[in-house]
Amino acid sequence: MDWQALSLSLKLAAATALLLLPFSIWLARRLAWAQFRGQGALEAAIMLPLVLPPTVLGYYLLLGFGGASPLGLAYQALTGRSLVFSFDGLLLASLIFNLPFAVQPMQRAFASIPRELREAAWVSGLSRWQTFLRIELPLAWPGIAAALVLTFTHTLGEFGVVLMVGGNMPGETKTVAIAIYDQVQAFNDSAAAGMSAMLLAFSFVAVMFVYRLGRPGVRR
Repeated sequence: MDWQALSLSLKLAAATALLLLPFSIWLARRLAWAQFRGQGALEAAIMLPLVLPPTVLGYYLLLGFGGASPLGLAYQALTGRSLVFSFDGLLLASLIFNLPFAVQPMQRAFASIPRELREAAWVSGLSRWQTFLRIELPLAWPGIAAALVLTFTHTLGEFGVVLMVGGNMPGETKTVAIAIYDQVQAFNDSAAAGMSAMLLAFSFVAVMFVYRLGRPGVRR
């Protein structure tokens, strides 16, 4: 087991899930209830990481983060380091390719809350912020929890985008998925099998948890 790669993967997954949480709640809630021009295009853009090959998405992120890009130049001017092949660049890429996994479950959860329930809360004297905290969040929590689990798990297993943007730098960008690839390339089947089995078990439990949250009785 490559404990350094596992530790880095857990750190990346936790940071991605926590940083995406507030933005995804805001975006999912707006997509669920608001109607605005360009909404279809925005939803399609959010879904792109699900249908694009990881290497294609990684290639465009590599261009966007590179030293010749405005973002890459600004980051290098501020920090003196390159955004690509760094943990910061890997984290930024992770936020982008995990967006559909965070937004979709939350959007469905907020969309399932009856509009009349919110209106009743307002009539009863609750402010919009109080309604959000005391009515909407408790009812949408299964979707929010599912989004966090999916985001965390998907980050652990992502390979193509991570390799394109972060490369294979031990302690900096070498995640457990890349460590498995390295062990396969080195014909170290036992190490690759052990790490793969761990990811398989974790992913299976995570998917079971998500399906459990989706059952009708959970919200009640």
